[in-house]
Amino acid sequence: MMMKKIILAIVFLISANVYAQEVKKAVSGVTYGKTIDSKNALAVDALKSKMNSTEALNAKVTGKVLEVCSKKGCWMKLENANGEPMRVTFKDYGFFMPENIVGKNVVIKGISKVKTTSVAELKHYAEDAGKSKEEIAKINTPKQEISFEAEGVLVL
Repeated sequence: MMMKKIILAIVFLISANVYAQEVKKAVSGVTYGKTIDSKNALAVDALKSKMNSTEALNAKVTGKVLEVCSKKGCWMKLENANGEPMRVTFKDYGFFMPENIVGKNVVIKGISKVKTTSVAELKHYAEDAGKSKEEIAKINTPKQEISFEAEGVLVL
């Protein structure tokens, strides 16, 4: 009977430790990539007006995460007031984002560019997002958008 209690206590402690590690990953203030802070961050909505006069801009932006790549966290989308989410990728695939940050606010720092995303790339992103074959087949037009390559992400 005593051995059962000891084994049960060990299992409980291991489970509690694993749970604590997962909670720690999801808490505020976690940084991925280069360490950044939230000072002077633009709202996602304000980035487009800053981009009107340039093709590329070093920027720090804040926004709410709408989606994270379900395959390995290799991109995320931030909410934008115009209804078109901004896709964020990560410099040199140096880090990836956990899926449990959807709905959280983040600050990203890096380079934003106006680019045309090809049909093939849009289909690839749709596949990464787990879209159906029918939804992917409907993608037939390239899209001009602001893309962002982050060197650091701070989950708020």
